[in-house]
Amino acid sequence: MRVAVAGCCHGELDKIYETLALAERRGPGPVDLLLCCGDFQAVRNEADLRCMAVPPKYRHMQTFYRYYSGEKKAPVLTIFIGGNHEASNHLQELPYGGWVAPNIYYLGLAGVIKYRGVRIGGISGIFKSHDYRKGHFECPPYNSSTIRSIYHVRNIEVYKLKQLKQPMDVFLSHDWPRSIYHYGNKKQLLKTKSFFRQEVENNTLGSPAASELLEHLKPTYWFSAHLHVKFAALMQHQVIEIEHDPSAPDYLEYDIEWLTILRATNDLINVTGHLWNMPENNGLHTRWDYSATEEAMKEVLEKLNHDLKVPCNFSVTAACHDPSKPQNQVQLVHRISPQTTEFCAQLGITDINVRLQKAKEEPHLCNEYEEQDDMESNDSGEPSEYNTDTSALSSVNPDEIVLSEEEEDIDSIVSAHSDMNTSSVGPSDQASDFSASFSDVRILPGSMIVSPDDTLGSPIATEGKPGETVESGDGKDLMDVSLKRLSDEHEPEQRKKIKRRNQAIYTAVDDDDVA
Repeated sequence: MRVAVAGCCHGELDKIYETLALAERRGPGPVDLLLCCGDFQAVRNEADLRCMAVPPKYRHMQTFYRYYSGEKKAPVLTIFIGGNHEASNHLQELPYGGWVAPNIYYLGLAGVIKYRGVRIGGISGIFKSHDYRKGHFECPPYNSSTIRSIYHVRNIEVYKLKQLKQPMDVFLSHDWPRSIYHYGNKKQLLKTKSFFRQEVENNTLGSPAASELLEHLKPTYWFSAHLHVKFAALMQHQVIEIEHDPSAPDYLEYDIEWLTILRATNDLINVTGHLWNMPENNGLHTRWDYSATEEAMKEVLEKLNHDLKVPCNFSVTAACHDPSKPQNQVQLVHRISPQTTEFCAQLGITDINVRLQKAKEEPHLCNEYEEQDDMESNDSGEPSEYNTDTSALSSVNPDEIVLSEEEEDIDSIVSAHSDMNTSSVGPSDQASDFSASFSDVRILPGSMIVSPDDTLGSPIATEGKPGETVESGDGKDLMDVSLKRLSDEHEPEQRKKIKRRNQAIYTAVDDDDVA
């Protein structure tokens, strides 16, 4: 199966599909699937544009609305996650995923789907420690804080994904997993983006939550975007060949393990701005394991009448942009998507947007972002697993320009090809030129924490044979080694608002988070 992978799309669907058509004419055959790693910008109308966390001069309608209206149809099945520049009100209608246009599928806040037997998962948004333990409390109309916090990753989504036990083929995130830069051509990366150096050396560039998921899920492929620099941790391909089941149906299917986890964790839904931790085996919670049992999966399968096909039930929920009749005063409405209503009813889970609308009737449960900044309320009484935001931008960017508006967006593609049965092979100084063969891989070690040196070396490990479990240096199986937590870090002081070109945007109080 030929799969095309794109970084940040920024609404330029016409150009993307034109590029795929060119690749098909030049390549060995048609592309079967397009994966997009965030900043998709599914903008339907002028109201959606106002929900994008970008300065007004960057709010362009682009071409998605043509696919939403039915004027055009995506020529290839497209699956995407959300980034930090999205029409958040549109994506909020589909917290569990769904069709944003015919043949264009959103994975939701987090999700797992199957296509031709290939298991594809993803998590939307970017990591910010100060919002990580909050609930999904944001709802339209957004204020200057919630328009940004809405795309910040939450611990409940990571928690759900960590309940997965079955193998993952492909995983998507918007920001890079922290430490991934140590496993590709780091020397070339720093030559291209010299202002990443201090963060790379301090091991603070990227998302610790994504790094933890990479360690837990160990997918065959991992793709990210966000930093506007192409970087291959193991192989560098835009269109890749992925083994699939030729007998599997040629349509999207729900993943039974993921559906079972969604049902099991339904009571954990939080729509407040209060900080809280996920249940742990620490004596304070009656239940902490929400992984899917065979019995529970069988029950869900029966509930769905053994039909896992994703229904093609796209429906227009908002007026579409008409170039001849601009509607700049369209009222922003918090909508309930019929797709989400149908999905939740079928599975027997809560529609987050319904819960939010009910919370509107109780003001203390909604729109309390500002009130919660200095307030902490968590169920376990324990500190957050990420108690500080260590992704502060410490490097000096020679391209910095003082600007009163938000920084310029950044993205790239980073791919990590991993295997849970083999150990790490150290990167080399040579430019990335890797084979697509599954046998020619470099595997991430048991811990993603690497000493911040200036070389491309990695911890020495023994290469294992296919199918052979190899222990890490400390004698523990790679599956049992958890991600080390970074500690003794401090929140950086709030800095002057600037526009950065080609620079990481991971900061505790970042430009895109300052009201």
